[in-house]
Amino acid sequence: MCSLISIILFQFPFLNPLPLCLSQIRFILLQNRQGKTRLAKYYVPLEDSEKHKVEYEVHRLVVNRDPKYTNFVEFRTHKIIYRRYAGLFFSLCVDITDNELAYLECIHLFVEILDHFFSNVCELDLVFNFHKVYLILDEFILAGELQETSKKAIIERMGELEKLE
Repeated sequence: MCSLISIILFQFPFLNPLPLCLSQIRFILLQNRQGKTRLAKYYVPLEDSEKHKVEYEVHRLVVNRDPKYTNFVEFRTHKIIYRRYAGLFFSLCVDITDNELAYLECIHLFVEILDHFFSNVCELDLVFNFHKVYLILDEFILAGELQETSKKAIIERMGELEKLE
């Protein structure tokens, strides 16, 4: 969908000079306050050593940040958008020009879906049911791009997949 729109806008730039699609998410991290990574999904190739370095740097960046500041912070040549829910930090790395509020809403929608699916989600749900969390994430975000924004559609799809098990 995004590529078709890009082709149309390339041929007819006067239609809309602003991009209609969000750019690619580079990675998603769910970390607790102690720095333990509970979920990591990378949409760009990185070496394992680089992944551990990134996780450490992102954790230091978001945990030590004063809550009165915004939930957006520059990270290398990108931007980290994060949100804290109880003892977990949900962090996304996106391009520097991307819309921060759209990604904050994505984080909130992901948490709402987790909360509905696990009936009041907690950190232990993520640890012991990590395969289901990754499944939910894959229904929501695919290849670093937002695929579905309807909470109802994602929950219905997860219900269908649960019936198959």
